[in-house]
Amino acid sequence: MLFPDRNAKILSVFLLRRPSAEFVREFLLSQNDQPFSYDALGATREESLPRNYNVDHNRVQLGSGTHVFDRACEAIRQWKMFDMPWLSLCWPDAAIEPGTNIAVLASHAGFWSLNACRIVYVIDEHGVCERYGFAYGTLPKHGERGEERFSVEFHPKDNSVWYDIYAFSRPSLLARLGYPYARMLQHRFARDSMNAMANAVANHP
Repeated sequence: MLFPDRNAKILSVFLLRRPSAEFVREFLLSQNDQPFSYDALGATREESLPRNYNVDHNRVQLGSGTHVFDRACEAIRQWKMFDMPWLSLCWPDAAIEPGTNIAVLASHAGFWSLNACRIVYVIDEHGVCERYGFAYGTLPKHGERGEERFSVEFHPKDNSVWYDIYAFSRPSLLARLGYPYARMLQHRFARDSMNAMANAVANHP
């Protein structure tokens, strides 16, 4: 999970109650022509990350076999990694393709935050290791600067299937002051996302 950047010109929207669908649509429309809010575009692809950013890398094995990999790919396409009680994706039918804008709506202790992202690139690799997924980066109306990659892997050598989350982010001054709490939320997102993917694959029809 990414957190606020004190250098961002426009911060994410903070609300005392859940916003309406119309509010979210207007929020996303306002970001259509906006640039990314960080310079190291696509840095998660090669894991050649910019300096002075926090890096988080989490992965979990989802099972074994091509059928599990197919389920995992479908789960990514349906944004199942965001299926958690305190988070909502706007919108879950968003196309997995470069240029797609989405908003992440999070419920915190007594308030909501709304943050805008855009898909930077898509992964669809075949060979020694098969991978599918994408990375999104932050837009001006996001509470931080950074990029996050979500991918699934199939390793034919041992037949294993993995879900992988890789991100770099820069926290705000407020997040630095509450650094232990901010890190707790980051770990919570990673844990819940991995659980959501495991559940999606296990419960696939």
